[in-house]
Amino acid sequence: MRRGECGVSSVEDGGKEKHMKKKVGVTLGALLFALSFPVQAQQAGKIFRIGFLDSSTASGNAVAVDAFRQELVKLGWIEGKNLNIEYQFAENKGAERVSALASELVRLHVDLIVASGAGPTVAAKNATTTIPIVMANASDPVAAGLIASLARPGGNVTGLASLSPQLNTKRLEILKDAVPKLSRVGFLLGAGNIADTLQLKELRVAAQSLKLTLEEIETQADAKSLERAFQTAKQKQLGAIMTQATRPFFAERKRILELAAKHRLPAIYAQKEYVDEGGLMSYGADFADDYRQVARYVDKILKGAKPADLPAQQPTKFEFVINLKAAKQIGLTIPPTVLYQADKVLK
Repeated sequence: MRRGECGVSSVEDGGKEKHMKKKVGVTLGALLFALSFPVQAQQAGKIFRIGFLDSSTASGNAVAVDAFRQELVKLGWIEGKNLNIEYQFAENKGAERVSALASELVRLHVDLIVASGAGPTVAAKNATTTIPIVMANASDPVAAGLIASLARPGGNVTGLASLSPQLNTKRLEILKDAVPKLSRVGFLLGAGNIADTLQLKELRVAAQSLKLTLEEIETQADAKSLERAFQTAKQKQLGAIMTQATRPFFAERKRILELAAKHRLPAIYAQKEYVDEGGLMSYGADFADDYRQVARYVDKILKGAKPADLPAQQPTKFEFVINLKAAKQIGLTIPPTVLYQADKVLK
């Protein structure tokens, strides 16, 4: 009996020991799983709130907003389900209005701010040093003091940096090649915009090296101001124009295109959307794709990444587009050598 009793006792002790080991293993596994589980799962049920800050208009910047929202959907962010977006458009009313809207987003306690361009990014950064900011197409953000460097942004700002100053030089070269005997070029720029200084510095040097006279024409992005700007261009007998690569002008592109055609002025633009809608030429990065990339930054930050640890990016792919119908309307014959350089020629 004792042997039997001893045997039963041994079996029971062994069973208890195996049960305890299994229980400890399950507990450790659950702990490791919880530690490695994505941040968004730890915040299951939370609806993030982000701000979208732009100096122009909702209708004028619909191309960018649509691309941004579509990419967010692909990444699993659905407005009204796990994400709400506070859209703030300054309606081309200047830097003070942009700053006021940036402060409003901070008061709303958004989890992140998307800022379109250098001006809105500066306004957002002045309004907060803690809320993550994703910039879209900010001209030379290092020189503007927005980030420490592209590789290591530091602080609460990261995103896409435009190459506007360098690309303006390329556009000026294209204009000189495309317009025979060109000697005087007008550059439309918005008064008081932070991108002005950054873009003008290199453009002035480029104009001198190309033996071109650069006429700087300050204007607001509204009907009367733009009309006066084009009248000034004709009075000064300019042979072509360029526009600053900023959001207010992009939002008013249809009006600008109408005025360029009316005054029979050859023009080159920063975004292909101008040419798609009847403009003569464009050279620049894919505007819509830039905002898809912005959505990817938003996705990473909402999942736990810090802006300081996400390197800022610059565009790497550029497209040169020519519209031959627009050229014909203003009586311009574009040399074959220039047509050969184009990535796309619209007929």
